[in-house]
Amino acid sequence: MSLFRWVIRPYLYSQYMFQKLARKGTFGGDQAIYVKTAYKNTGNGLKDGLFRHHVKQFHEASCSVASVVSVVNTLLDRQGHLNGTPLCQQDLLESVRTAHWKERMSDNGYNGRRGLPLQTLGQVVETSLKVYGISYQSLETVQASRDPIKSRKIKDRLRARLEQFETAGNCLIISHFDQGCFVRDLHIPHISPVGGFDPESGTVTLLDVDPSQECPYQVSFDLFYKGLSSNYNPIFRRFGYGEGGYVFIRV
Repeated sequence: MSLFRWVIRPYLYSQYMFQKLARKGTFGGDQAIYVKTAYKNTGNGLKDGLFRHHVKQFHEASCSVASVVSVVNTLLDRQGHLNGTPLCQQDLLESVRTAHWKERMSDNGYNGRRGLPLQTLGQVVETSLKVYGISYQSLETVQASRDPIKSRKIKDRLRARLEQFETAGNCLIISHFDQGCFVRDLHIPHISPVGGFDPESGTVTLLDVDPSQECPYQVSFDLFYKGLSSNYNPIFRRFGYGEGGYVFIRV
């Protein structure tokens, strides 16, 4: 972890300060809009459940745990198996052993690796659903791409799935994105569930599990895809992080 402390983090902070001084990125015009009004139930059981079971990560690398536990609790609640007592994040880490998830959440990580790359997130989500006996129709891990040809199909399908989440209420989306693309923070891999989508304006609501983000926030669809398709920083590739993307669960 000394590499992150002494090399990666200082570089990320210098990138952050450059954007701040140059008024680029989220310090310019393209940034998230915070939703400070209280959430009101919509009748969409999955969407309402995500807001009800939303939790914040317990340390800087545990965004995957907070995101998955909110999804698992939402689905257990929907299927009538929650019994009034939501699972906590430690419950998940003790029960789901895929990819050395618990070890990755420790201070030193698993073989020096903390957090979950996109494909590993997909594996952990799938195992979590199986461990807790949650039935679902399909699960897909989708890697985003900046390639103009490849991205066209990925974006069209993503938009259709966002509309499906909002209007049909039969699916969930966990996003894996560059947090610095949305809010004034470091450009690091981050994970949070999608909490809403407006088909008319194209705005996506993120239920960010970062404790520093006190409210949900909205970003345009194009900015949302930009965050998903981030190549992250080349420094992160040695830790298994390529492009971001999302995990799609149809129930």
